[in-house]
Amino acid sequence: MWSTFIVQDEEVRTGTAPAGVHQGSGGLEGLMGSRSDGRKRRLRTLSSSGKGISESQEGKIKLTFFMAVTGIMLTVLGVGTEFWVELTPSKRFHNNQTCLAAHYGLWKCCTKTFWVSDIDSKQESCGPLDLQGESNCTFFKFYTTGENIVLFQKTPEKDLTVASAMFAIFSLSLMVMGAVCIIMAVSKGVQFFLKPACVCFILSGVLIFICLIVFHQSVLSFLASDQSIPLHHKMSWSVTCLGCAGALVVVAGTLFLVLALPYSPWEKCLPKNNSDI
Repeated sequence: MWSTFIVQDEEVRTGTAPAGVHQGSGGLEGLMGSRSDGRKRRLRTLSSSGKGISESQEGKIKLTFFMAVTGIMLTVLGVGTEFWVELTPSKRFHNNQTCLAAHYGLWKCCTKTFWVSDIDSKQESCGPLDLQGESNCTFFKFYTTGENIVLFQKTPEKDLTVASAMFAIFSLSLMVMGAVCIIMAVSKGVQFFLKPACVCFILSGVLIFICLIVFHQSVLSFLASDQSIPLHHKMSWSVTCLGCAGALVVVAGTLFLVLALPYSPWEKCLPKNNSDI
């Protein structure tokens, strides 16, 4: 019996374990290897059947998603700022020493007071807004008490402004939903999520353009509310950001639609002519 213990101790020291131990370790490694091989085989099966995402396709999806994220950031910037339209009356509207200009967006209106001496003598209107002056901003009370504002003895069209704000919020919500779908598609490796993502992005871009059209109509209605005070108006950089964002998300949604197709449209439209040499 003592000799048996000595033999086992020598086997442990020299690293020569019994055959049963080698078989157990080999069985565990074989089980883990079979699971890994099965997962890789399943992913290859999904990719070959058109339900999965290949590595080359994943790169194209990430590049297109970067375009969509840029559109989302521009949308947030445009919706959150108040430089949608600039209104500049005559330099003599306020008094002989100072003049007043204004700009507003979906949520807030700002007026800015300039010194007439700082404005170019050849210019008849007040501004531009990048000059130094005293600014005063107030939020619209459309969404709380329903009270309208009076700006240059004119009143903005409340219903159209609220409608354009609703279109902007719906569009931004659809963009977020589309981004979640793309993240799920890349993380899970499932091509199915590309289809709802392309619908969300294309529809959000369409809503952005509708928002801009409705807001422009609200500006025209505001200018027509009182013709006694002529105003020069100009759509500002917030509208430019939103227009670029709408174009980016529509293009991104179209590209996601192309990537979700079971075949390559380029190979379908321009088949390769294989000539035997």
